[in-house]
Amino acid sequence: MPTPLPAPYFVAASAKAAALIGLDAPELANEDLVAVFTGNKVPPRARPLSAVYSGHQFGVWAGQLGDGRAILLGELKGPSGPMELQLKGAGLTPYSRMGDGRAVLRSSIREFLCSEAMAALGVPTTRALVVTGSDQGVIRETVESAAVVTRMAPSFVRFGSFEHWFYRDKPEELRTLADYIIHTFYPELAGDDNPYKALLAEVTRRTAHLMAHWQAVGFMHGVMNTDNMSILGLTLDYGPFGFMEAFNSGHICNHTDQQGRYSYANQPQIGHWNCFALGQALLPLIGSVEDTEDALDVYRPEFGRRMDELLHAKLGLTTYSEDDSALFDAMFKLMQDNHVDFTLFFRQLGNLRVEDPGADTAIRDLFIHREAFDAWAGTYRQRLRAEHSADSARKQAMDRTNPKYVLRNYLAQVAIEKAQQKDFSEVARLLAVLEKPFDEQPGNEHYAALPPDWASHLEVSCSS
Repeated sequence: MPTPLPAPYFVAASAKAAALIGLDAPELANEDLVAVFTGNKVPPRARPLSAVYSGHQFGVWAGQLGDGRAILLGELKGPSGPMELQLKGAGLTPYSRMGDGRAVLRSSIREFLCSEAMAALGVPTTRALVVTGSDQGVIRETVESAAVVTRMAPSFVRFGSFEHWFYRDKPEELRTLADYIIHTFYPELAGDDNPYKALLAEVTRRTAHLMAHWQAVGFMHGVMNTDNMSILGLTLDYGPFGFMEAFNSGHICNHTDQQGRYSYANQPQIGHWNCFALGQALLPLIGSVEDTEDALDVYRPEFGRRMDELLHAKLGLTTYSEDDSALFDAMFKLMQDNHVDFTLFFRQLGNLRVEDPGADTAIRDLFIHREAFDAWAGTYRQRLRAEHSADSARKQAMDRTNPKYVLRNYLAQVAIEKAQQKDFSEVARLLAVLEKPFDEQPGNEHYAALPPDWASHLEVSCSS
């Protein structure tokens, strides 16, 4: 059962998430619902539970974990289908271990904003419905105020949910869980000759696509443990995440990740590694190593194909050429050498005119070595000419693919610091901007600017 917080108050709500379960966002600010979504009042039909799971953390088997601060209230049917509602930060559970079962305002706002930002970017993700707060103190690096974020997903089952039963040698529970997932979320696989192999192949495919989406928008998860990997291929558990700014393929967004296991460049291969961990857990059901490996073999081609599609879209290319991979590789090397801002580069690239290099000033100014950009842009222009690309149509297509607005850490920090003073207006403003990431939004250009100098000192860790 949730543990109540004293004097809870409303912080923010997502109208788009609320619509998924047939609610209006203003309703979520009323006193009764604030009490429900803080854990102070349990709805009569709710049967709160926390789930057990295990997992590999930073590549090491960590044993039993579980929902240490998450409590599932139940499932609501909405216009888009059933959604589970889960309170994160609502108190101790049987799996809290040495934790306090609480979340803080800082981390709750970050998860709320990023969940909704990722959904607007078209990246598969859990959703965030509402954030509530309380003045009760919670000890992290310092004493912070408590908060609860209500998040939603069709299911919060993880790779680690299967690992738990495999490593405890509980084959019947493992089969029960797999059958539930197939029946509920992958019914088309039930008639397969080997439905468990088909399940692994489909989850592997979805995970490969998710990794490609992350790479394409410059998103870094920061803690890709197997207990943070969704069986539905959703972005799950927003902690020390970050969006790439000055491009560095080896960038580590999680201060806790001293070895760089979860760096930007490593995410695709870690996604594959995590699928192998899931395959190991499903092996007793699949029946043979060969079938398990066969299912896992879909990862590399699916990731490569989806990444290739996304890069073609980001560069406004509508045809395929055997030289395109060299063009992409040269582009990323150029970005790396110049530490160019990831989001600004791709957005500005849409303004390039095929026959007017003199109009490249804005994008050239992102580079330290402008002549190097000119050389790459010359090759890119030749490629555009080869497919008779029209500047106007290409720009429109690229602007629908390359966001102008992402949740930069400093933007979240500004909103958090105001919220800590009980001013929640910036959380609402930032959410409104992030819900339309591809639009120009006159008057909001400052949300798309290069980060200020002080932002370079921001650090996020597993406590985030």
